[in-house]
Amino acid sequence: MFKNLNPSALGITGHQSEIIELALTYGFAGMDLNVVEFASRAKLKGMDYAKRLIQSANIRVGTFALPLQLAGDDETFQEQLKKLPEYASHAAELGCSRATAVLAPADDARPYHENFEFHRGRLQEVCAALEPSGVRLAVGFQAAEYLRRDWAFQFIHDLDALTLLMNMAASANLGLLLDVWDVVACGGNLESVRKLPVEQIVAVQVADMPSDASFPDLDEKSRILPGGENGRIDVAGFIAVLREAGYDGPVTLKTSRGAFSSGRRDVIVKQAAEALGKVLNPQPRRVAEEAVVSG
Repeated sequence: MFKNLNPSALGITGHQSEIIELALTYGFAGMDLNVVEFASRAKLKGMDYAKRLIQSANIRVGTFALPLQLAGDDETFQEQLKKLPEYASHAAELGCSRATAVLAPADDARPYHENFEFHRGRLQEVCAALEPSGVRLAVGFQAAEYLRRDWAFQFIHDLDALTLLMNMAASANLGLLLDVWDVVACGGNLESVRKLPVEQIVAVQVADMPSDASFPDLDEKSRILPGGENGRIDVAGFIAVLREAGYDGPVTLKTSRGAFSSGRRDVIVKQAAEALGKVLNPQPRRVAEEAVVSG
């Protein structure tokens, strides 16, 4: 597995060269791709030009966000779906074989079972469009209760329900976007992850939550930096389980933008790198030794 930077998740922007420089400066082995921007650059100036910065930096591309509205209206979805094979092909040119999407946990239009079948069909279509380029789709859920309030119908917001949807969709290149924070927020634990087939896990996101936070009160601000002293989640333990199982993909930090001590890009990326380092390569606790003096 490798330390991966998602600028959007951290609330930072910049030219591609600037983001690459930040990633390399603070020890990231990979970074996520804005595939729409990359495809536009390739169309305007050629693929060799579009690839040169990433390839010369010798940095891996972790994932790209699925550039379509998974739950959009039929016309919009089909128009976006037509462009997806081209986007996937461009990502594959960079060695990126993972796309990500996150399900909305509630809906005003479709009751649960209708929405389940709707998404099953949509996921099958998306996976069919990605498959020729060898790209896998990682799908995630959102567990926080506040995201489901004031909506007419509940939808998937835990690991078991998402796993069922994936199994029912039965697409060979469909897998899981495993967000450790959401696993815990829905009542899961290390055993929940240990039971998953490692080949089903396509991408991993991490964050901690305050030790005194109650599950019904969790919100975006409850996503804090892992590796601290006041967190609830044994993020390093989850990473150890994944490593033992053989997961070798990207590990990306997904915390609240308020988790950082400054709004400066370099400070944010530095703190993100340090937090990921603590859970990817935890240092053994030092045991104090008492000297015994005789006589």
